Amino acid sequence: MKRPPLTPILCAVPLTVVVVCAIGAHWLAPDATEQDVLLGVVPAGTSGHLFGTDQLGRDILQLSIAGARSAVVGPVCIALGSMLIGVVLGTFAGYFGGWADLALTKYADLLLALPTTLIALVVAGLVDGGYWVTVLVLVVLFSPTDIRLVRGAVMTQAARPYIESARVLGLGRLRIMFRHILPNVLPVALATMLLNVAFALVAMSALSFLGLGVGPGEPDWGRQLSDGRDLLGRNAAAVIVPGVLIIVTAAAINLLGDWLQERSVERAGRR
Repeated sequence: MKRPPLTPILCAVPLTVVVVCAIGAHWLAPDATEQDVLLGVVPAGTSGHLFGTDQLGRDILQLSIAGARSAVVGPVCIALGSMLIGVVLGTFAGYFGGWADLALTKYADLLLALPTTLIALVVAGLVDGGYWVTVLVLVVLFSPTDIRLVRGAVMTQAARPYIESARVLGLGRLRIMFRHILPNVLPVALATMLLNVAFALVAMSALSFLGLGVGPGEPDWGRQLSDGRDLLGRNAAAVIVPGVLIIVTAAAINLLGDWLQERSVERAGRR
């Protein structure tokens, strides 16, 4: 009897917990932003506060549960948006070639040469943007990788006999691209999308740490790291908990994306 793959099972456990927290934050942590300034900082293990509180008297556990929403929603939107841009532009570039391929390749090369986090920091700062402005900027900055990946996969598929047969039958270009080539490219694009979620999670957390993204006082893992820097001596859990959550979530998504990408390559090799 074939054993189930271990990697997706191990990755699914923390990711399921994070997704449940993101969806049910209002019910699981209804008092996450409630402040008790008179209580102030209490260490982890204090009665009623498993991971203690921060300088505003907010419970670290509830704040971390509520922070899962901004940690998940933004990166998923970034990955989905960049994948859609990559699928459309990469398919056109890979199939048509010529000037369209040259223009889109140079566009991708230009954006790939830019430091993603720094550009997002500058743009969001200039327009005084909030969370969703940061998400939009990162969608554009993450798209070149998807464009190049899809372009290469489309070029590989376009040279295969079944595409030549479709051309001989007189099928239209759009039908060939989106009905015949795209289904064979999507598995690789979806696997890369998962990797982009992990990269976007780290990037969004870094921007929140620097004061962009979510607003002051909003629950967010990156913001918690920033707010808890001065609490290491009094309640280290204020920094450790969100830091561990970022690392574990990003690592689980990365491993799952790598596993899916390997399976996609194996299937493509058997065809």
